[in-house]
Amino acid sequence: MIDLHTHSTASDGELRPAELVALAKESGVSVLALTDHDTFSGLEEAKDAAKNAEIIFVPGIEINISWPSGEFHLLGLGLKSICEELEKITRALQDERKSRNQGILRRMAEAGHDVSYEEFVSLSGGEGRENTLGRPHLASYFVKKNLVRKTQAAFDKFLGKSAPFYIGRQGAVLDEAIFAIKKSGGVPVIAHPLSLYVSWGKIADILREIKSRGVQGLEAWHPGAREADCRRLERLGRELKLLVTAGSDFHGKSVRADRRIGITAGNIHIPERYYYDELLPALENSVT
Repeated sequence: MIDLHTHSTASDGELRPAELVALAKESGVSVLALTDHDTFSGLEEAKDAAKNAEIIFVPGIEINISWPSGEFHLLGLGLKSICEELEKITRALQDERKSRNQGILRRMAEAGHDVSYEEFVSLSGGEGRENTLGRPHLASYFVKKNLVRKTQAAFDKFLGKSAPFYIGRQGAVLDEAIFAIKKSGGVPVIAHPLSLYVSWGKIADILREIKSRGVQGLEAWHPGAREADCRRLERLGRELKLLVTAGSDFHGKSVRADRRIGITAGNIHIPERYYYDELLPALENSVT
């Protein structure tokens, strides 16, 4: 069993990188990728823990990409040496994330809600985490402030796209992110492609165009999709000659209780072939 899409406290996960690795070991995961949002700050800790746990570790990242509809997240799997271009992209995304949080809380305070950016940062781990805090952390903050009872209610009332205090995100430029991942020795993979919000009638052409720009893989298996749709995506990936990956998008029980490490759509334990037959050959051919 493997997992090629997980998150730690370096972004919006519940567990520290070493704790994530320990859970992976306990759960029977033999290959683990850490793919925190717009940061690689947890990779060294996870790498050391994985070595001690005798787990094959895949250093990764999940980058927010500018896209006209839905969400486009790009995984960079198997990073070997972080290049200057990737560092620049992550710094810009972290600055944008911080500015967005400040904007949301300012709007809410102006509307009469008892919130402040300083308190939010303090209750969410302190200044050291400022650049990695996002909407899930805001939702937890609103629960602590008794503005809502559950985090989902925070999205419904304050943070969702149709909510009054929503502020959109500016993502990275796709071609720049692809270049930076490859220059860092990694393989660019489209995460949970159904979040692109493209119809089945158009998705093949969209994926074909994205592939022509240098993306090498497709995360066909993700717990946010139905098993039948994942099988359809895998067939499509094969037709387009994209490598196929699978992940749990694990964040932790308190964040997404329905997602378990090593398990994807259809309650399927992720087979090792998605690493050994798919990702590993691409990593062996990648260069820094």
